[in-house]
Amino acid sequence: MVSETLLNSVMEMGWANYQSVSVKRFHNDVIVDQDDYVAEEVPVVLVYNGLSHVVMLATPTNLEDFVLGFSISEGIIQSADELENVKTYQRANGIEMRLTIPQERFINLSDKARNLTGRTGCGLCGSTTLKNAIKPPRLVKGDGFISSFELIQAITNLQMHQNINQLTGALHAVAWVCGQEIIAVREDVGRHNALDKLIGALLKRKTDVSKGFILTTSRASYEMIQKTTAIGVSIFAAISAPTALAIRLAHRSGLTLIGFARNASCVIYSHPQRFIL
Repeated sequence: MVSETLLNSVMEMGWANYQSVSVKRFHNDVIVDQDDYVAEEVPVVLVYNGLSHVVMLATPTNLEDFVLGFSISEGIIQSADELENVKTYQRANGIEMRLTIPQERFINLSDKARNLTGRTGCGLCGSTTLKNAIKPPRLVKGDGFISSFELIQAITNLQMHQNINQLTGALHAVAWVCGQEIIAVREDVGRHNALDKLIGALLKRKTDVSKGFILTTSRASYEMIQKTTAIGVSIFAAISAPTALAIRLAHRSGLTLIGFARNASCVIYSHPQRFIL
């Protein structure tokens, strides 16, 4: 049973980020009619200086965080203040985000062109060249660390911060954790979208990312490592597995990569000096 408080907290976010549908639920040889809550995914087009760059399928929450994080993690702009203006328009078939960036950044944008829809589970869909697809990661030199206790606490407490996922069971979450406190959480049907939203939120708050870590409910794939290192974060923990490419890039960038973080255990794949008992 979903509490009224939880429903209100999700509905106050503004956009229709979930839908109620009628279902037949089978359990213990009994079929009952029920209402169920399912996550929404909406086409979101990013238009830079009047030029449509990419269409992403995303959960329509925290979209200004998303476009800032995406613009930084994709190398379109170099700092948060270069995103000069953001206007959001709700269209009949999706959401249009009109972004204004400096002209010199816009000129370089053609080299990063994407001409396909960025599907829910894809961080590279639409990249037109191999050069654009696999970017060298930024070197990170954070002097922070993560303790086993902090990681276990964050994993235990993360679920209570996942408002939409508690309703739908369909969203990834990405959290910024500092010490024993979860500072910020963003959710999305796409793991890379959730990470971009978190990056945007951290940049808006001018968060010191030299101490703390990112925790995700998804796997650690290539684009998650690339986006994390883009803002200088040095520790990334995933509840699921990493890919081989993600591990190679973590080694190369100096990132501490942790996978299978669950049930009071984890696997450290790179730069273990930041993990302490």
